[in-house]
Amino acid sequence: MSQTEILTVPEVAHLLRVPKSTVYKLARLGQIPASKIGKHWRFVRRDLDEWVHRAARTA
Repeated sequence: MSQTEILTVPEVAHLLRVPKSTVYKLARLGQIPASKIGKHWRFVRRDLDEWVHRAARTA
């Protein structure tokens, strides 16, 4: 069984090289693949990688 890597807001901000506030905004607006668990946002690394590749193709 493969393990799914779950990322936090600071990790996603570092990965995308954007401020944490941008990650929160994108998640809140549904523009980035994310799940809210309680009051915490979490991101699946594989979904983010696909999202970045899709965005790069349409740019």
